[in-house]
Amino acid sequence: MQTVPLRPVPGPRGLPWLGNLPAFGKDPLAFLTRLRDEFGDAVTWSLGPRRSLFLSHPQHIADFLGFRDGACDVLRIGWALPRLVGNSILLAAGPEWRRKRGMVQPAVRPRQVRRFARVMVDSALGAADGWRDGDRFDLLREMTLITQRVVLRTLFGNDLGDRTRAVGAAMATAENAIATEIRGLPLFLPDWVPLPYRRRHLGAVATIDAEMRRLIDARRAGADAGGGAGADDGSGRDGDLLTRLLAARDEEGRPLSAEEVRDEAVTLWAAGHETTSTALTWTWYLLSRSPEARARLDEELDRVLGGRPPTAEDYEQLVWTRQIVKESLRLYPPVWLVPAVVTKEGVALGGHAIPVGTTVWCSQWTAHRDPRWFPDPTAFRPERWDADAPDVIPEHAWFPFGGGTRACIGARFAQVEAVLLIASVAQRFHLDVTPKEAPHRMGLVIQPAVPLIATLRARPRP
Repeated sequence: MQTVPLRPVPGPRGLPWLGNLPAFGKDPLAFLTRLRDEFGDAVTWSLGPRRSLFLSHPQHIADFLGFRDGACDVLRIGWALPRLVGNSILLAAGPEWRRKRGMVQPAVRPRQVRRFARVMVDSALGAADGWRDGDRFDLLREMTLITQRVVLRTLFGNDLGDRTRAVGAAMATAENAIATEIRGLPLFLPDWVPLPYRRRHLGAVATIDAEMRRLIDARRAGADAGGGAGADDGSGRDGDLLTRLLAARDEEGRPLSAEEVRDEAVTLWAAGHETTSTALTWTWYLLSRSPEARARLDEELDRVLGGRPPTAEDYEQLVWTRQIVKESLRLYPPVWLVPAVVTKEGVALGGHAIPVGTTVWCSQWTAHRDPRWFPDPTAFRPERWDADAPDVIPEHAWFPFGGGTRACIGARFAQVEAVLLIASVAQRFHLDVTPKEAPHRMGLVIQPAVPLIATLRARPRP
C-alpha cells in the first residue's frame, strides 16, 4: 500500500495559555470535525500548554495506533480518572503495562466470553419478563440496569444484593466527575483546588473501594479455605472475572497485589456497563427510525432462532444483528478520542518526524463520519457492512475499540454482549423511541442530551 504523506498544517489560533481549550471544551466533537473539514488530515493545535497533532486519515491513524506502545505514553491529564482506576492497564505504561495486560487479557478471551453468554441472555430476558405491551420507560436507564447486571454477575459472580444500588450510584458519580473534566478547564486545575465535583468523586471512590476490599477479602478467604475457582457452568457464579484476576500469575509466578486486582476490577466494571448501555440506547434509537432495518432484523431472528433464546453459538449466524451493532458503533462510538504523548526520538508518521512531547490525537467520531469513507455519513445504513457492499472501507476508518497493542481488551465481550442483548429483546418487542431527533451530549461517553423514551410493542412469536 502506498504511504500517504503526512504534512501538518496549523489549526485555528488559540488564546494565550489556554490555546484551543475553550473551543474544545465547549463542543469537542464540533471542534475536531472543524479541524478535519477546514484544515486537513494532520492539524497542529494546542490544548492548554500542550503541543498537539490531530490525525484524520485512516493510514495515519493505523500507524499511530500501531506504534503507541513503546514510542508513546498514555496522556496523563485530569484528576478524576486516576483516582477511579488507579494504575490499571488503562493508564499503566511500559513493562508494567505489558505485565498486567498479559495477566488480565486471558480473562476476556473468546473462550471465556462464550461462557458468559448465558449470563448476558438471562439478564436481558429477566428484564424483558417484567415488560408489557405498551409500557414506557427511559431507555438509557433500562439499558444501564441490564448491563450493570451483566457486569456484576460476570465480574463478581452475582449481584451485590442490598449494596447494588449504592455502589452503582457511586460508579455513576465517579464517571460524571471524569466527564466534567473532559469538558473544559478543570482538566488542568491543580489537585489541591477543592471543587465540589472532586469532593463527590472522593466519596464515590471511597464507597467503591470499601466494596472492592470486601469482595477481594471474601474471595481470598474462600480460596484459602479450599474454595478457589470452580468449574465455570456459565451462570457467572464460578469462574467469574474477579476469581480469574486473583488466580492470574505473571511469567515469574507473581500474582496481582490486592491493590492491582482492585484497579483492574474497577476498570473492567467502569468500562463494561456505561459504554455498552450507551451503545444499546443509540442502537434502539436508530432501529426505531429505520423500519427497513428493523424488519430485516425480525426476519433474521425468526430464521436463526425460531423463538428460542440466543446462545453464544448463534453469534456468528446473526450477521445482520452484528451489522446493526457495527453501524451503531460507527455513528455513536462510546469512546470518541484516543490521545498519546510521543516519548521517543525518531517517531514518524507518513514520513514526517513527530517531536518528543507532542500529544497525538485521533477521534472515532470524526473518522467514522468522514464522507470520504462513508457516503451519506450521518445515515444509519447497516448494509454498508454487507460482504458484497460496493464501497471499500479503509482499515481504521472504523475503530470503536481503538487499535494496536493497546486496543480495548473487552472488545469481543462488548460486541457479543450487544448482539445477544439485542437479539433477546428484539425477539419479544419493538422499541418505538421518542424523540425522533435526539441531540447528543459529551462526557466520558457520547450520550443522548435528552431522555429517550421507549414504548414497547409486543412481537408475535414465530
